[in-house]
Order: sequence, then structure tokens, then C-alpha cells
Amino acid sequence: MTTGPHFWQGSFIDDAEAARRLADLPALAGQSLAEPLATETVLNACQTISTALGVPGSAVHTRLAAQLADGGTDPEESAATLAELAAALARPALERKLRRELGGAHPERLARPDARETVFEAWAPVGLLVHIAPGNAAAVAPLSVVEGLLTGNLNVLKTSGTDTLLAQHLLAELAAADPTGAVARRIIVLRFSSTRTDWLRMLCEPADAVAVWGGEEAVRGVAGLVTPGCRLIEWGHKISFAYLTRDAWSDEATLDALAADVCRLEQQACSSPQVVYLDTDRAEEVFAFAERFAPRLAEASAKCPRAELDPAEHAEITTTELIARLEQHLGLTRVITAEDGSWRVLADTRPALAASPLHRSIWVKPLPRATATATLRPMRRYLQTAAIGGSRADIARLSRAVLTAGVLRVTPVGAMLDSYDGEPHDGVYALQRYSRRVSVQTDAAFRATACLDDLIAAPALPAAPTGALLDKAAVQEQLATLSPEHAHLYFRSGGTTGAPALSVFTNHDYDVQMRAAADGLLTAGFDPAHDRAANLFYCGGMYGSFISFFSILERLNATQIPMAAGPDHAAVAEALVMYRADTLFGMPSYLWQLFHSQGELLREYGGIRKVFYGGEHFTAEQRRVLAADFGVEVIRSAAYGSTDLGPLGYQCARSEGSVHHVLTDLHTLEILDPEADRPVPAGEPGRLVFTSRARSGQRLERYQIGDLGRAVDGVCACGSHTPRIELLGRHGDVVRVGTYFLNYRRFVQVAEEELGYRGELQLILTSAADRERLTVRLDERYAPASDAARDAFVSAIAELRAGIAEDLLSCEVETAGTLAFDRTPSSGKLRAVIDRRPTGS
Repeated sequence: MTTGPHFWQGSFIDDAEAARRLADLPALAGQSLAEPLATETVLNACQTISTALGVPGSAVHTRLAAQLADGGTDPEESAATLAELAAALARPALERKLRRELGGAHPERLARPDARETVFEAWAPVGLLVHIAPGNAAAVAPLSVVEGLLTGNLNVLKTSGTDTLLAQHLLAELAAADPTGAVARRIIVLRFSSTRTDWLRMLCEPADAVAVWGGEEAVRGVAGLVTPGCRLIEWGHKISFAYLTRDAWSDEATLDALAADVCRLEQQACSSPQVVYLDTDRAEEVFAFAERFAPRLAEASAKCPRAELDPAEHAEITTTELIARLEQHLGLTRVITAEDGSWRVLADTRPALAASPLHRSIWVKPLPRATATATLRPMRRYLQTAAIGGSRADIARLSRAVLTAGVLRVTPVGAMLDSYDGEPHDGVYALQRYSRRVSVQTDAAFRATACLDDLIAAPALPAAPTGALLDKAAVQEQLATLSPEHAHLYFRSGGTTGAPALSVFTNHDYDVQMRAAADGLLTAGFDPAHDRAANLFYCGGMYGSFISFFSILERLNATQIPMAAGPDHAAVAEALVMYRADTLFGMPSYLWQLFHSQGELLREYGGIRKVFYGGEHFTAEQRRVLAADFGVEVIRSAAYGSTDLGPLGYQCARSEGSVHHVLTDLHTLEILDPEADRPVPAGEPGRLVFTSRARSGQRLERYQIGDLGRAVDGVCACGSHTPRIELLGRHGDVVRVGTYFLNYRRFVQVAEEELGYRGELQLILTSAADRERLTVRLDERYAPASDAARDAFVSAIAELRAGIAEDLLSCEVETAGTLAFDRTPSSGKLRAVIDRRPTGS
């Protein structure tokens, strides 16, 4: 319940309590800033409010509309203001702003901008950030605080004593949308007059930065209160104009667009036009244009409700109009006004820039393009927007001229008040002004560390969503309705576990995921400063692995030989030697074939030190052979991922077996019971269910990708606090044969441990007249006698032994050359289980 006009870290307070707390503001700043504020937390809260504001009649929309109504805002303007806020707070808009201004959606993380160097950089908050807001734009104040939250600051907003409580209540809703309370602890909003200099001083003296809106007098007043070293961020008054070439001022559509700009917001915005310049030096053309433009302005004005003027505003308009009418007698001006005084066009033969009295008042002046820069430059401190009408060549030339004069933004006529996500404000990026760029230089001990924050604490993650689980079929259905703006890059899965499935990404989503995977590869032990990588993944047919690792290595600024997997093993091996490759990327089955078909050459070369694999796993015996026979020092997963979700995890130098860290920048993970949709106890195996937080236009929430795994407790030996999982195979690895469930990985384990087998293994399921048949296919180069192998499997696998004893299935072992093994055409990946039984078995 509201108990006062001030909002302080989650509650409303009165003047007396605000005065008491202001005295402790310096200590509070140190305490609050010691707790990190994750950008993800702010984005989630903003999206919650954006969604609510996008539904007129929702509780949040109704409460905020009431605040605007209490301040005398008419319903139409109120709806427009709330719609503006909803758009500005939407997660895609804020993420684009973060990318443009700070380079990414997680700018607070100490990461390596150049993977070849062990230097970490991040954007850090300035600290205590005070916002002294204007009274002429309801959305400006709370959105400035949102910018301060995105940059991690403790924000204190001062609003005018005559303002509505919209800012307080909007920011209170934002704070309530964050269940962690972290957002609330970074927001203070105080409503008081600037004549209370004691309060203003208590705000400014401990501040690390002060953002102030207003004219020169307001800025000077605040500047006198800040201490040395405080960053003063001026968002001062600006003046904007339109510039029309002869072709443009003859175009009726251009005049209508200009008239609309004049009427929007009663010219209260800094980007509103106050002057129309014509590319001429002839007074008669200026006057003729004013006569033609006046009816267009009258028509536009009639369509827009007009607010009542206060006495000061009325006096300024009257004075300006009166002086201009007097100068008509000197031939300098011409005044055209509405009978009801709702608008006015003031034509003036002198080109000097002049401020308009606003409220649909527009100057028309001559300014030949040859003198534009010299005429405008004396006012460069005050220039903001220029709308230019003309041909493409005119717009290019005139844009350069006005930008040289000091203009900060150029727009089409009719779009002066429009903006885009991440647009600079008054010539600078606000988020950078609210931040500090910081760096940490380290030594070689950090070569396998991608982000210093991972060594401090586990990341703050949003709660997993609720609702139905997604499967591949549901994801494919989503793609049928995906808009073109979210469909830039198309991939198909290899089809190892079924029909190939389509996956679609935006180019930005793809870039984000490749950068995350690149960080994972650093942690895995890839060294872009020294390693020479050969990309031997399969390419073509819309299969993504080769392209993805090409992109990953590119983002690491690594040396790479992009060969792709090819059937001519001799040519591949010769190229590895010729280009001095020492690190291989590829599928285990392909790399295994390459090493053994070209064993003599590769052993003689002896230069392959690292192998990073994906899509399959090397067995323990294969790892031993690669190390002992070929001198490979590092054999590690290049990434854990899927075509539709992208990279999901990575291995570090201390990861054993199939243990991976989760890419928490991209995904939220749940582990659910294999038989029921409920979480498993800690450390127990279950289905891996991922929610992607880095996909535009697609809701990949609670997607069960078919993998089994368990959470690994504790901090990793590498020092990282990011969550870890141990992969335990796929649902498809467990097949039902003769009423018994048989696990493919158990067969691989027995082959390694009991038979010393080091080749590939494949299970083939068929049906006979009286029972089902299981065939275990082994590579003839490494296989023992078939009978001995069968006996080992039957002896070691209890379910197989029971099924045979009950005459429910038969088992045989066959040996074959490597070309006989079934593989997926696009990826070359080994198909672990081939089920040739009739449908329904």
C-alpha cells in the first residue's frame, strides 16, 4: 500500500523517512553495490512488465493508467505512453540495445575480447547513479533508471515535485516482477522540488555519476553540487529542424509528413522540428512555401487533440508572434496563423537558427546548401535532429553537411520523433555513459579460462518455466509459423535417431551461440594463440557441424585448415602434414578411420597433439591407442549440443568421461524422472530438458532432446562454479528386445573391458518367425572370434542372458569391414542401433 510519494528499495515512504534514509545514502551505496546485479535478472523483470503493459486492462496496465489519469493525462495520450513503455521494456529491444551499446547481452561478465590473450574485460557500473529527470516526458525518467539497472548501478531518481507518480509506480511494478529482490534493492525514487537544495545536495555529493535533463541553468545548478571526479552526464535542451530541397518542398506527401512531426507531442521533444529550412536564398520562395504549408499544418492539427496552454506558454507564443508581425512591415517576415490560435507558420527571410515557441509553431527560413554548415555551426551545442527531404544524392550530401555542423541524428521527414532500439542519445550511448570499461590482465595460468566470473560463483539463473514438455515434433510444428525475420539460417540434423529435422536460427542467435561455444572450447584446452586446427567435420546437405566449428574457430581468431571430412583419407593426411596441423576437430568414427588408414604417415609426422570430437564418443581403448600409438596428448569433447538447440555444454581440462559444464548463458536445464515429469533427486539420472533463453521468435521451453544424464555436485576441479552434468546416453540407446531392455552403452563397455576391443560397435535388431534377433556388429580389424565375443556379451549382460534362456530372443556376433557399418549420410555419424523390425515391435 502506498504511504508516501517516495519509493525506496521496494517500499513507499513519506518525507520524514526519506530524509532519514538520505543521510545514510553513502553507506547504502557501498552495501548495495557489493551484491552483483545480473543483466539477466533485469531483462526478465522488464519483459514481465512489458508483457503486462501490452495487455490493456491487465492489473499493471490499469494501475499505471490510473497514475497518468490522476496527473491529468487524457486516455489517448496515456495509452500511447504505456504502449511506448511496453515496447521499450521488451526483452528483444533491450537485448539489441545491450548489443549495440555494450557489445553483448552479458556485458558485466569478465570475458576475453581477444581469445589469443589472457586479458579479461567487462563493463562495470559507475556506482551510485543519480537521475535528475525532466518534467516534459513521462517515459524518460523510468527508462533512464532501466538503463542504470542494465549497467548494474544503484539508481536514485529525482522527479519534479509537480510530476505524477508514474515513475515511482512503474519502477515499483518492475521491482515486484523480480522474485529475487535484487532489482528492488537498486531503485530509489524521490519526488521533490529542486528548491530543496539540502536534499539535492545529499543526492549529488556521494554520487559517482549524475545524469541531468534540462537547460543550461539547471545543469549549472547541479554541476555546483557534485564533487570532483563525479561524472556529470548532460541531457540538455536541443533544437531540431527540417531541411527541404526544391523537389521535396514541392511534394505534398512530404509536407503532410512534416506537418505531422510539428503536431506530435506539441513539439515538446528535443527531436521535434522548430524550423523548416529551404534550399534557397530567395525570400519570395520562403513566403510561397509558408502559404502552401499552412493548410497542410491546419489539416494535421485538426486531427490531433490539443492541450490547454498555461499562461507562460501562451505569453511566449503571443510575444513571438507579435514581434514577427511587426517585422512584416520591414519585409523580413510573414505570419500565418489559425483563427483559433491552434497553430502558426512564421516565415523569416533570415537564415539564423531560432527557437520556436512550440505548440505547433514553426519557423520557415532560407538556407542555401553551400552555406548550411557555416550558418548552423555556431549553434552546434544545441543541435540534435535534422529531417532531410530530397533525392538520394541530396540526402547523402546534406547529411554530411549538417553532421559536420554539429547535428547528431538525421531522419526522413515525418520520422523525426521515431527511434530504434540501441540508438545513440544526443550523440553518445547512454549505457556507456552509465558504465566503466574495466580490465584484468592475467598470465598463462588463465589460458583455459574463458570468464573470470565462473571462478567466483554459480551464475544467477531464472527459474525453469512450467508447462508442457516439447519434443522434436512440436518444435517442427513451431517452424511452420516462424516469421521470416526470425529465420535467417537453416540447418538439418544428421538423422541419427530418426528423420532429419529442420532447425532455424537468426544470424544474431547463431553468433551468440557460436561465441558461447568458443568460450567452452577455450575451457576445454584449445589454445588459439598456438594451436593449428584442422576442421574435419562433415559438410554439406545443410548439416551444421563443419560450418559451426568454422564459425567457432573464427570467433576465437584461431588458425584453421577448413578441410571437412572426405573419403580420400590419403589426401586429408597429406594436407595435415603439409599445413602442420596439430589439432583435429571431427567425428570419432571418421577420425578413427583416418588414423588407422593413414597410420604410417601420421605416426611418422607425430604432430597431432590434440583431438576435439563431437557427435559421438571415443571408447577408453580408442583413447589409449591414440595416445600410445600417435602421441595425442588431449582427447576431449569439442562441445555437447544438438542441431535444434545449438551448443548445450562444454568440457574443461578436468572433466572426465562424459562430464560437461552447462552453457548457462544460453540455457536453463532441468533433469526429470525417466518415467514421470518430475525432478529427480540430486545426482540421480534422468531426462535432460533444456529451455533456451537465446532464441528469437521461437519458444524452445522444456525441450526434451532425448538425452539421459545426471547432475554432478560441487565445484569442478578446474575452479568453475558453473553446473555440471554427466551424459549417460540417449533414450534410443536403450531398446526393448524380447521384453527386456538392453543398453547399447553396456555392450560397448563389455567389448572394451572383457574383449579389449577398440573398434566401432553396432546393434542390429530384426524379427524371425518365433523370436527377435539381436546382431552385434564388430569391426573385423579388431574383433575377436565371433563365438568368444558372443559368450562375453551373454555372460556379462544379465538381461541378454535371461532373454536367450527364455527363448525370447537370439543373439549373434558378426564382423565386417568399416564400410559395412551404417552411418547417417549427412554427418557420417555411426548409427548405434539399427531397428529393422516391423513397426509395432
